[in-house]
Order: sequence, then C-alpha cells, then structure tokens
Amino acid sequence: MAQVLDELMERGYIKQFTHENETRELLEKEKITFYIGFDPTADSLHVGHFIAMMFMAHMQRAGHRPIALIGGGTAMVGDPSGKTDMRKMLTKEQIQHNVDCIKKQMEKFIDFSEGKAILANNADWLLNLNYVDFLREVGTHFSVNRMLTAECFKQRLEKGLSFLEFNYMLMQGYDFYELNQKYDCKMQLGGDDQWSNMIAGVELIRRKSQKDAFAMTCTLLTNSEGKKMGKTENGALWLDPEKTSPYDFYQYWRNVGDADVEKCLALLTFLPMDEVRRLGALKDAAINDAKKVLAFEVTKLIHGEEEAAKAQSAAEALFGAGNDMSNVPTVTVTREKLGVSLLDVLAETVIIPSKAEGKRLVQQGGLSINGEKVTDFKRELTEEDFKDGAALIKRGKKNYNKIELV
Repeated sequence: MAQVLDELMERGYIKQFTHENETRELLEKEKITFYIGFDPTADSLHVGHFIAMMFMAHMQRAGHRPIALIGGGTAMVGDPSGKTDMRKMLTKEQIQHNVDCIKKQMEKFIDFSEGKAILANNADWLLNLNYVDFLREVGTHFSVNRMLTAECFKQRLEKGLSFLEFNYMLMQGYDFYELNQKYDCKMQLGGDDQWSNMIAGVELIRRKSQKDAFAMTCTLLTNSEGKKMGKTENGALWLDPEKTSPYDFYQYWRNVGDADVEKCLALLTFLPMDEVRRLGALKDAAINDAKKVLAFEVTKLIHGEEEAAKAQSAAEALFGAGNDMSNVPTVTVTREKLGVSLLDVLAETVIIPSKAEGKRLVQQGGLSINGEKVTDFKRELTEEDFKDGAALIKRGKKNYNKIELV
C-alpha cells in the first residue's frame, strides 16, 4: 500500500514529511485514518483547496480512510498562516451555512458512504472546552519561544499578532489529538503553509499519549514563476458554479502557461502518469491539445461531464471551428437598459468586476462588442448591438460573454 506514497511523490504532491521512513512503513503495513482540515471561511471551496481534496481522494482510493475536518471552531478564531491581516469574524450561523455548502462540494471527490470517510467539525469539541483545563492539559506542552519561530507567526509579528490568533496553533494541535483519541487518526495532511501547525499536533500526541503520529504536507498550487494559481480578475477561482461559471472555470485551465500544463495534469486529474508526461511533452501549437484535455478533465471533476462538454463546445464556438454559441456564458437585460452606459450594464451584470476595471480595459483596448473595440467610456448600449437578440462582449484576448435582450 505504500505505492500510494510513490504515486503521490511521482505526481508531485509531497513537499515535507515529519517522519518519511516511518510513514512509508506505516502505509505498507496498514490502512490508516488520516485527516485534512478545511476552514469554512466562505460558502465555497476554491482552487487552493483542490489539491487537498485530490490528495485525500488518492489516499482513499488506496484504501485509507479520510476525515474531512471542517473548522467550525477554529473559524471562530481565524488562522494567521499566510495572512498579513487578521481575518474577519464569522457568526455561528454563517459558519454552519458554509459547512453545509462545502460538504456538497467534497462529495464529488470523497466517498462518505458506509464509514469510508468521516466528516467532522471541530466546533463539537473546541466550543465546549474549559479554558483553564485546556491550558493545563494542552498549553503546558507548548513552548512560546518555539512558537514564535514558526513561519505562520513570524510575518504577523511585524504588523501585530492578536492573542486570539496566537491560540490557533494550540487549537489545531488539539484537533489532531482529539481525532487520534476518537478515531485512531494517525496522520495529518495539508498544505505546506500549515507545516508549523501540523508539527504541533504530531508533538502533542506523542507527548500526551506516547503514540506515534505523522504529518505530510502537499505542495501549494503555484505556476512556473512561483505565484499562487487560481486568481482571476474577478477574484478567486471558486468551485461553486454560481461564483465561477463552468465556462470561466474551463477557460482558466485552457489558458494556463505552457510550462504549467504537466504539473496541473499530474496534480489535478487522475490521468495515468504516462499520459500526463506524453501531453506535457507536446510543444508549440500541439500543447494546446494538452490544455484542452486539462481543462476538460478538471472541469469534469468539479462540475460533471455534461457541464465540461458544454464549456468545451462554447470554447470551440468562440476560438475553434465550432459554431454552437448556446453555451457561452450569458446574461439577460431588459429593454430598459437600452441607452444606458455599456460599462454600467457590464458592471451590474458582473461581466466586469467594477466600472473602474471596465475603464481600464477600454484604455488598454481590451473591450469590444460584436468584434468592434469600445473606445468611449460613455458608449451606450443600443438596440443595434443586439444581432439576433444577442450582443457578444469580449474582454481581453480570451474572455467572452453574451448579453441577451428580453
């Protein structure tokens, strides 16, 4: 069963281990329970969580049991890792709503049937803790000097780290301890930015229970220049189709840099590695075939085969030889919008994130309607713009939207 480790390493998932040899031995010897934590700070996961879910899915397919731990309790505090500012506080109701939405998205990757996986919420134990007992039981095992050397705290110390956030590491360490007690959970997986918090849990279990515990981190999704992937002009690339349409999702992957195609195929699809390497080795114009495979496979995983096929046919209609425009992302406007500034209409329908962004596009010559460049900020939407009842908006080189008049 340690071949799952070889597979994860071959596909480029693994970044760090707490105990590499012992982890290999453990995975060879038994089927283990492991966990990954997700903080419900929004009502949808985004591309940053995608690798974590693929990581879990590979482990589950190899016979190991995942615990998807939703941080209903830790979200009340906020994780300082990778953040320069304190996160906003959420109410219990907001957190519960987010938890419900996230579970639905996870079910596309993880099989929760018949005990094959567990969905846990750390609110179940963290919110009922007695503070003095917690300090005596858990706080005694943490060295403040050592905590202050952790990367997640270092960058915050310059701006100011609240005592509330300083507790986050103890709480995450306690999560691992609690899951170990309750479900015999022996391993934590997570993004590499969580390394300090993960070590805290491993050490707490070893000190309090004298039991072995392990952690391994996965690489963060970055492009060949080391920048985080998943950012778009409208913000994060969400997994919720209401926040990022399947077409925009497909187009994001269709347009990744040539140098990132092989890495994305390895991390974000289940294609065999021989096929990943074959596609990744394509050069010049042929690499576009690999990008189409990547976009289709990733969209299929998140939105299902039907939506992936629709996004593909819309892209073909706009950029290829197809002519089926029915799947191009479409908004509708009423006749009342005729005579209104085009930028106002585009901002209202969220085709552009803001009017200011629209002005920037116009200045750069990056906005057109029906193939004609928009050069005037005050240009109005007119009846003549609607050929066969629809106007085609193009933003930048590759983003299209259709406006229908109703």
